[in-house]
Amino acid sequence: MTTEITSTLAKRFRGYLPVVIDVETAGFNPQRDALLEIAAVILEINSEGLWYCQKTHFCHVIPFEGANLDSHALEFTGIDPYHPFRFAVSETAALATIFKPIREAIRKHGCSRAILVGHNPSFDLSFINAAVTRTATKRNPFHPFSTFDTATLGGLAYKQTVLAKAVAAAGLEWDSHQAHSAIYDAEQTAKLFCSIVNIWDSAVTKT
Repeated sequence: MTTEITSTLAKRFRGYLPVVIDVETAGFNPQRDALLEIAAVILEINSEGLWYCQKTHFCHVIPFEGANLDSHALEFTGIDPYHPFRFAVSETAALATIFKPIREAIRKHGCSRAILVGHNPSFDLSFINAAVTRTATKRNPFHPFSTFDTATLGGLAYKQTVLAKAVAAAGLEWDSHQAHSAIYDAEQTAKLFCSIVNIWDSAVTKT
């Protein structure tokens, strides 16, 4: 990647590196309910100045001690928290696995920190922040409260706020059988975000 492209990426969002995050959980309360999956999609800009999904990082997560496991949430996601083939890791290990490549990308592109991109991202960020606090994890790369919301952006660009409908309106594929896994939802959200930013940047360049 050239210096020019790196500089463009860093400058596009005032020094923030957008990283798409999706979490799957055992409820809606980040202080009480278990964090079960985390996926992060690192974004980059290609030689034509277009945003794209560079790499996905993922972990199954072991419920923290004393965590609540809401049966309705588990039925919705289809996750068995104690399935032997999940190969889940602790919250501490999961955060380390997810945060390391994000910090590397921040350094690579000369950014100041990451900003979480998600579909209704306050939910995802609240679970990330709660896990960071529980595990006393240092050097959280994300801004503590600012986010980019693809529900809002999808409503603006495609008149759709539901992720599946916004993805379809953007001309991308949506597989309902894969939905509600952190990897799939994060990657589809990332593609939607890139589509919106690329369309906007192209329109601005032409004016």
